[in-house]
Amino acid sequence: MPTSCAASSLTSAPYRAGWIHYTNVAPILDPLVLPPTVTALTGVPTQMNAALLEGRVDIANISVAEFIRNADRLAALPDFSVSVLGQVYSVNLFHTCPLPELQRVALTAQSATSVALLEVLLRGWGLSPELVRDEGTAQELLARGYDGVLRIGDSALREWYEVVGPLGENASMTRLPHRGGGITVTDLSEEWYRLTGQPFVFAVWAYRKDAPPPPELLRAMRDARREGLGSLGEISQRHAAKLNLPRRVVQHYLWNFRYHLEEPDRRGLQRFAELLRPDHAELEWGPEITP
Repeated sequence: MPTSCAASSLTSAPYRAGWIHYTNVAPILDPLVLPPTVTALTGVPTQMNAALLEGRVDIANISVAEFIRNADRLAALPDFSVSVLGQVYSVNLFHTCPLPELQRVALTAQSATSVALLEVLLRGWGLSPELVRDEGTAQELLARGYDGVLRIGDSALREWYEVVGPLGENASMTRLPHRGGGITVTDLSEEWYRLTGQPFVFAVWAYRKDAPPPPELLRAMRDARREGLGSLGEISQRHAAKLNLPRRVVQHYLWNFRYHLEEPDRRGLQRFAELLRPDHAELEWGPEITP
């Protein structure tokens, strides 16, 4: 007996999303209401990268380095990204000596893109310190004898403020400090801009080519982004409380991001792809999102 369309839709497997829910994507993910046909789980970048590549989720806001390395298997939504032109404040190299004197640098295991960006920048600076996987706060790792520590995400934002803060009410949000207590914080996105003059794309919403997202998820994501960007004050207040940071600092952090993967962002991404993996497969975008 033929199966009706209604019965078929009830038995079909849900579309699975994997979200890296750092503060930097709060304007998209905080307001997002998933369609009934979509389920979601959360994790750090390396976890969601693996979940997507292993087929445990169908779409994820993954590290752009993994998108580049797996461009033969993945495509990305054409108008979603986490990009920055200049300082990002949450991908930081904390160091106690000048960059040319770096000998041992501790790397986080949470992000592929930040490590790849650091490696690209080190080559550009003509430096080759020993890179060691280790975990802990920047101050803990520096106290253990590393002279450089790479930190990312909400932890890096908090630890940057611990080094440079507190900031007074009259501090200019466009000229925030980079030093304090004998520690220098080098913002890797700012260094990328100095090197290339282009935005840096940290993440894209990528999916396996054999599992494109349903239109209802794309519409929900667009609606959420529109709502989130219109509510930065409220979102900043909520996340500032979680991070124990001033609201104005978190709001500056969020309005600094580019969430639409515009042409300058794609050029920056392509430049990074050429430097990271010259033999990468062609980067693919789609499906096109219609109103």
